[in-house]
Amino acid sequence: MIIISDEVDIRLSDSSKSVVAIGKFDGIHKGHERIIRRMHEYKKMGYKCIIFTFSAQPESILYNKNPKVLTTTAEKRLVFSELDIDYLIEFPFYEKTAGISPESFIEDILLDRLNTHAVVCGNDIRFGHRGMGDLKLLKSYEEMSRLKIEVVDKVTYDGDVISSSRIRQSILNADIERANEMLLRPYMFYGTVVHGRKLGRTIGMPTVNLLPKPEKLLPKSGVYYSRVRHMGVEYRSITNIGAKPTVVKNDGVFENVVGVETYMYNFDREIYGDDLLVSLYHYVRGEKDFGSVEALKEHMGKDIAAGEKWHKNHI
Repeated sequence: MIIISDEVDIRLSDSSKSVVAIGKFDGIHKGHERIIRRMHEYKKMGYKCIIFTFSAQPESILYNKNPKVLTTTAEKRLVFSELDIDYLIEFPFYEKTAGISPESFIEDILLDRLNTHAVVCGNDIRFGHRGMGDLKLLKSYEEMSRLKIEVVDKVTYDGDVISSSRIRQSILNADIERANEMLLRPYMFYGTVVHGRKLGRTIGMPTVNLLPKPEKLLPKSGVYYSRVRHMGVEYRSITNIGAKPTVVKNDGVFENVVGVETYMYNFDREIYGDDLLVSLYHYVRGEKDFGSVEALKEHMGKDIAAGEKWHKNHI
């Protein structure tokens, strides 16, 4: 997959016809999967598959908001690379580019620069200045035989259309199972392993640590059953999300550092600096201060034993 990031004057590296999907793709879910499956039908005919998204959240420019995201840039890249996408375009979104008219977006970017012959979308697609471009405008280009427009039906779950907002609410409620039913991949944290306090190693329960990006949406603090992928191999695991109140102290003062700390079953290697994918599956309990390292060790042992049983019955 070729990534084109933060470039206004985008050009493909070849002259092949392309099929394009446009959107934020925050929380790549089963509705997005339906769009990508349709794009792959064009790929079989020799088209290049292009995902056109943005390097910044449009809300941050248009409405001066900074919403937390379900899927970071690195996580999007990981998922799309596994979905046989040819080009991932992370278009820069700032005042000037936000002002591109819908007609210019179609004429200049889609038709001229990306050699787009087909667009796959939902019926609520919006693009161009203030989102004024819509399906009706795209269809007018189809009537002129300049584009083929493929409208894909929405995917529903539990009686309602799957959307990023529904997934976001499930994550905030720590209803991980419900969120995962709508997502294409289980809710994930992808990043580089960093050094922690190494307390887990001293009590015989070594853990690995990720620091989530500031923009990443976190479920409520607590313990989750999870799975880890490291260098292509998956491991059963149990993950704590939060500030680890029992151990994160500096001269007796708590440090408010939110992290993703994971114990991997049958794994005892130092992997600092490696990329790691942690996927959540089930919320177990809230984060607690056990008062002492001894009490923490005892409870961690119980959590790990319970997690082994849960994993054997589920994943």
